[in-house]
Amino acid sequence: MLDVAVIEDPAAAEASLDPIRRRILAALAEPGSAAALAARLGLARQKVNYHLKELERHGLVELAEERRKGNVTERVYRATAASYVISPAVLAAVSPDPTRAPDQLSARWLLALGSRLVQEVGTLLTGAARAQRRVASFGIDAEVRFASAADRTAFADGLAEAVATLVARYHDESAPGGRSHRVVVGLHQIPATPVAPDTDSAAAPDTDTDTDAVPDSGPGQENAG
Repeated sequence: MLDVAVIEDPAAAEASLDPIRRRILAALAEPGSAAALAARLGLARQKVNYHLKELERHGLVELAEERRKGNVTERVYRATAASYVISPAVLAAVSPDPTRAPDQLSARWLLALGSRLVQEVGTLLTGAARAQRRVASFGIDAEVRFASAADRTAFADGLAEAVATLVARYHDESAPGGRSHRVVVGLHQIPATPVAPDTDSAAAPDTDTDTDAVPDSGPGQENAG
């Protein structure tokens, strides 16, 4: 079983989004038969069998083993991965293009960069799984709380300068046998956690995206942070 499988086929993506099939995929983190799944999920066995065949057809589940019980052969299935990611390649014709109107302050451009990241890393993961190799990659995830919009802007400027310095130091366009790598750095506000309906109104979520009075700097200003 793979840790993560990237779904690039539109039909497979559609199959994975079906509510019942999502439940079956989650349940098949541990191998199980149609009968066992039906009992666990409270569904008819015939319905589970139908969905299993569709998931198998799209490579989302696979046969783990066959058990002989009297005159009956029980087929035991398992998910092909612990988790799945749908690649933006599924919506290639309408997926965001980061080469179109790049703007460091645009939330749309940041989303386009993320979309390309998923697509490119997904392609690498798929190829590496076939070759039984690991993908050389590196990631950083950090959280920072700014006291003001000015601090946020200064942080973004410093980060951009530091990345540019590192890229200039190590980039070698003419290196024989060199391999190009992509560096993506993003900064965005963390969405507020929804509050349950019965929670006291005094503890309502903070919906203020920016209390600082900062002048609008243009079309890209919708994601200054």
